Amino acid sequence: MKGRVVALVGLEKTEIQEYELPVPEPGAALLKVRRANVCGSDLHIYHHLSVALRDIVMGHEFVAEVETLGDGLTTDSSGAPLAVGDRVVVVYFHTCHRCAACDRGEFSMCFNAIESMALPPDAAPHFHGAFATHFYLSPGQYFYKVPDAITDAEVAGANCGLAQVMFALDKIGLHRGQNVVVQGAGGLGLYAAAVASTSGARVIVVEREPNRIEAAQSFGADDIIDMSVHTTPEERAKQMLDLTNGQGADIVIEVTGRSEAFLEAIEFARIGGSIASVGNLNVGPKFELTIAPAMFTRKQLRVHGYLRYDPWYLRYCLEFIAANRDRFPFESLSDRVYTIDEIDEAIARSESRQVARAAVVPA
Repeated sequence: MKGRVVALVGLEKTEIQEYELPVPEPGAALLKVRRANVCGSDLHIYHHLSVALRDIVMGHEFVAEVETLGDGLTTDSSGAPLAVGDRVVVVYFHTCHRCAACDRGEFSMCFNAIESMALPPDAAPHFHGAFATHFYLSPGQYFYKVPDAITDAEVAGANCGLAQVMFALDKIGLHRGQNVVVQGAGGLGLYAAAVASTSGARVIVVEREPNRIEAAQSFGADDIIDMSVHTTPEERAKQMLDLTNGQGADIVIEVTGRSEAFLEAIEFARIGGSIASVGNLNVGPKFELTIAPAMFTRKQLRVHGYLRYDPWYLRYCLEFIAANRDRFPFESLSDRVYTIDEIDEAIARSESRQVARAAVVPA
């Protein structure tokens, strides 16, 4: 039997390709993709803004079900019994357990994290991405069973968006009573607002799009700085001070992917505050800034970049969704479903900023 993948074959050019379905090796599994999301990183890859990810199978944020189990694979990464037909979420990157970062226990920093993601579609076992009918779960790759009570739409964003911001906010020191600023209310921003809200923080979201502002309020935002009203960085900085009794934010999490947002994060943060940089991934002259180092010194800021997460945070995400599915409308992140044959339309819909996560299914 054959399966289908969305191959990126050039700048902003995709192609549906077919390959024979692989037989899983010991410790591996062949998964059937149920639902995937178009993440902001997928948009960057589509526009060739990633140097490492060009000739690839697109997609990485998804939920799937077990179709074939390789010998010896009987449980998920937490030890839960595993069977054909079980739904699972996969840590989309690898932890090799042999590089210097893994040796230090810093699994989010694994030197070989994108080893399989970067493979071209014609390299066996072919099914390296989530915009496809199937996904090949490699031996040792972390994955977790999805509780029956959670729907595909609720859980599809867990293995990238939710896990990423949960890890970043945890590591930067989120706790009750803080003022947390979320820059941007796309998928990452909505998840960040929900995580901060459930931690007892006061959540301030900075956004321009009316539909995203409305979504942010349903995901726990206490206050909004509307960029269409406060149109300059100076106006937004003043509004931030007004909302925080002249202090500024304890934590700012940047998830916009816009370099200019980082400059505003410095202004938003209080003296001694922290900035979690998550959205800015691209390099080059277009994304460069001029910053006086004194801004960090004089405000005594702590700035930390976060790319990927420790794998077990994906299990925490399943617990988080199960506990808060009646509080936050996780299913509303997507407004409709696209097939993989409609991938270019799904990407365009995501870039319009009218939907947090365009959903993609095999057919």
